Amino acid sequence: MPDVRSVTAGFWVGTGSRDEAAELFGASHFLEHLLFKGTPERTARSISEDVDAVGGDMNAFTTKEYTSFYVRLLAGSVDLGLDILSDILWNPAFRPDEVETERQVILEEILMREDEPSDLVHELFAEALFPGHPLGLEVLGDEASITAMTVDDIRGFFAEHYRPANIVFSAAGLLDHDDVVAGVERRFAGPSGGVQPERVAPGQPPQPSVVATRPGEQAHLVVGVTALDRHDDRRYALAALNHVLGGGLSSRLFQSIREERGLAYSVYSYRMSFDDAGALAVYAGTAPSRAGQVLGLISEELDRLAAGGVTERELEVAKGHLKGEMALSLEDSAARMSRIGRSLLVHGEVLEVDELVGRIDAVTLDAVAEVAADVLNRPRVVAAVGPVSGEALGLDGGDRAARAV
Repeated sequence: MPDVRSVTAGFWVGTGSRDEAAELFGASHFLEHLLFKGTPERTARSISEDVDAVGGDMNAFTTKEYTSFYVRLLAGSVDLGLDILSDILWNPAFRPDEVETERQVILEEILMREDEPSDLVHELFAEALFPGHPLGLEVLGDEASITAMTVDDIRGFFAEHYRPANIVFSAAGLLDHDDVVAGVERRFAGPSGGVQPERVAPGQPPQPSVVATRPGEQAHLVVGVTALDRHDDRRYALAALNHVLGGGLSSRLFQSIREERGLAYSVYSYRMSFDDAGALAVYAGTAPSRAGQVLGLISEELDRLAAGGVTERELEVAKGHLKGEMALSLEDSAARMSRIGRSLLVHGEVLEVDELVGRIDAVTLDAVAEVAADVLNRPRVVAAVGPVSGEALGLDGGDRAARAV
């Protein structure tokens, strides 16, 4: 990217929360925290100071299927970025006192998330959609698993999963490809080999509904279905369907629920795609007295799309949005690093932008209608959090209290 002054570099590890044994629930996220605590030669403070001193930004995140560590800084500081990233990834210290400190931080993070109903409702939805499967569990782990996890447990998980065969490195910005590749190779200090984790697809049918009744000013609702995995060629048609449903300001649900009726401030739809499963879901936050009405409007729109697909104008708008969103993201080195890193890790290839545009342009009305009929006619799951009950919402499946932590 010759017209920018930054470089963003990152390691993408092909292991996430779904790859953890039951006794290591939350280990991927725990590791994400601990790698920033330092190495035998670097402390957490020195890492932060070195990155801050050059105006950089360093962070990480954990998902259900991968973990990413990245640094963004001025191009002239790329060697510093590679030094720090490589050091924390291949030579973490796992000092016992720092493990204990970070354990408490994560326990506080779990408590914080439990206190946020607009986050909790998505967790409950995932649990109901993928019951008894790791994809239904929260990335953070829970109090019991985080409390019980030992330093040796964490070190063993790291040794198994943080191996070259399970890691992708990507970088974007004002850089020289050969220089960066040589720099990564020169700094490599980990064991060779490794394998990608073996995975088992969800097998149990979804639970129809789950309600966590608790005090609050709003009812938070998620309605959704299982959908396509990330390898399904129909995913571009599903992306268009998602935009029409609730993916933008012109979407049916935004216009119907917010603009025309004023029933919610936040209403949107989203997709989740995994190696062997997927989901399409709608979120809305509304007054408890209006929750049943909003739930009914969402269900009616899902029915209409399942029966009739989308219009020619809706598809045109959706395609334009998808292509424009992708093009705008290419202007940022961090977004471009993420695109190529994630693509190579989860798809095994990085498609050219023109090819992606071509696949979006190739989506037809019939293709969207077929995906809508398939996905939206699947059994629906409803999750709700707030001062509401399943009975008041007209749901079967029984209420339950929110998880105790």
